[in-house]
Amino acid sequence: MPRVKRGAKRREKRKKLLARAKGYFLGKSKLYKFAKEATDRAGNFAYTGRKRKKRDFRRLWIIRINAAARAHGTSYSQLMAGLKRAGIALDRKSLAELAARDDAAFGQLVQAAKSAPASA
Repeated sequence: MPRVKRGAKRREKRKKLLARAKGYFLGKSKLYKFAKEATDRAGNFAYTGRKRKKRDFRRLWIIRINAAARAHGTSYSQLMAGLKRAGIALDRKSLAELAARDDAAFGQLVQAAKSAPASA
């Protein structure tokens, strides 16, 4: 098997990794071993963060919808059940946007949810 010294490839790999670790504290931005550990760890946090972001935004939307619903004399769960019965399929993101920006339109949705016939 031929001997491989990896001169240019190794340098490229290390250079790319150290560029990714730029701005890290002390040796983590200068020394390859520590930079590799730090970027691996950062990558794990970034992966987890991308999953958490979806969770956090959904929680925020629910809090906003609940606050607006209570201002209109109902609760979040009653509002969502009423909207489902009324056949209004709006996602939480757009409901939260309406609650924050257009109180009149949100009020109409609340009225539609309240007046929806109760299922048997």
